[in-house]
Amino acid sequence: MKGDIAKMEIFKSIFYFILAGLFEIGGGYFMWLWIRDGKSALYGLLGALSLIIYGIVPTFQPSGATFGRVYAAYGGIFIFLSILWGWKIDNVVPDKFDLIGGAIALVGVLVIMYYPRG
Repeated sequence: MKGDIAKMEIFKSIFYFILAGLFEIGGGYFMWLWIRDGKSALYGLLGALSLIIYGIVPTFQPSGATFGRVYAAYGGIFIFLSILWGWKIDNVVPDKFDLIGGAIALVGVLVIMYYPRG
């Protein structure tokens, strides 16, 4: 029973990391389109709203998680999601070094966030 609860907490935690990443990267992308590509101010507004939501989502991490640990681990998720975003949205195919770096970042997430502590 305890193992099932722990697995569910990890699943929820990963879900919140991915959700935060999508809001942060999406918000930054809207800002990029507005400022760099000359899109309408609506893109800037959507970007700002998305970035506000991104700032809220990490607060849903498990109650025992500290701010510093959550944001340190989130950095690895952000790296990996940014590689995927570049691939699927900007059509920049990741090379082997992108994939190796992304994998290293994800290992860091696992160690920082989920390694059992006494």
